[in-house]
Amino acid sequence: MTYSRIVVSLGLVIALSACSHSASNEDNAHRPAASAPSVPDTAAPAPEPAPALAPVPADIRATAASVLMPPATSYEDAKAKLEAGVGGIFIPSWADPGLLEEEGRNINALRAELGRDFKVAIDFEGGRVQRFSEILGHYPSPQQMAAENPPEKVEELARDIGTRLMDHGINVDFAPVLDVDGDGLEVVGDRAFSTDPAQAGDYGAAFARGLDAAGVTAVFKHFPGHGRASGDTHLVKAITPPLEELGHHEFIPFFNAIPAAPNAALMMGHLAVPGLGDGQTPASILPEAYGLAREVFHYDGTIYTDDIGGMAAISDSLPLADAVIISLAAGADMPLWSTEADINTVIDSVVGAVDEGRLAPERLSDAAHHVHAGDSD
Repeated sequence: MTYSRIVVSLGLVIALSACSHSASNEDNAHRPAASAPSVPDTAAPAPEPAPALAPVPADIRATAASVLMPPATSYEDAKAKLEAGVGGIFIPSWADPGLLEEEGRNINALRAELGRDFKVAIDFEGGRVQRFSEILGHYPSPQQMAAENPPEKVEELARDIGTRLMDHGINVDFAPVLDVDGDGLEVVGDRAFSTDPAQAGDYGAAFARGLDAAGVTAVFKHFPGHGRASGDTHLVKAITPPLEELGHHEFIPFFNAIPAAPNAALMMGHLAVPGLGDGQTPASILPEAYGLAREVFHYDGTIYTDDIGGMAAISDSLPLADAVIISLAAGADMPLWSTEADINTVIDSVVGAVDEGRLAPERLSDAAHHVHAGDSD
């Protein structure tokens, strides 16, 4: 994606800020419904026709459970949540290491016991964000990877990471970071591949292809771009530069990497963007942000939220169940959280939101189709 094509697209992005994603629930968003604008080919390459969608659970409760990704801290915890019907589990840094390595009580054993597959996700970027590196291996930071290697070598490194993850039952990696280290923000720093947006996209795409070659789904993060935000969304509400400025910087890696690694998923960050929607609501619960990804970036895969339970940009204002419901209504496919909560209560809350009209059943079905599109029958 050339700079000139991104600039052409920005007019459409700004127009989109007045529109909700077509699948969002207008009552929850408190905004009038509007159709997403048509996007010319100059915005981004149109994707190949999507494969036939995998079947999703017909029962509303089963469908609601199947799009959730709670944390799992032990074998028993993971088993209970998966038996409740969740479509995936997230392994936080404080989980029992036995979940990865204890024979008969690890993820691979859990798949055998339950007799079905499911998503297992972890944060493994390299550098300071590589969970359970004593088990999964030690790798340089993305910044160091890019400084010392061409993209082809980074792709090889990522394939090695993916192989190790798969050996331990992990099939989703919340990496790579496509943020650009552009403003000295500590939460980004060496987690970014580069201070150059185009290079960040090229290396991010290479990393994603390497994971994909090993059978692991990469997840581009943190859309729409955290590198020049006002703060760390783990700790505070964070605001990016205005929408019209993002095309010069934050959007470039995503425009480049999405078509170059088409099997990667996307993570929606908790970033408020002046000029997008009301300019104050975090992207992870903002319909216009999901519309931006779908309509302008032509992204048609699974969109995860960033952690909606353990990050202050969301948790300071929304209880977990409300954050799950609002993010789904806005356009998220798989809400993710790291904090403990009764899984059946969360599932019941989502079902209740459908019954009450706060979450359209079509939006829930759309989320489930995206989540399960790549699953085997």
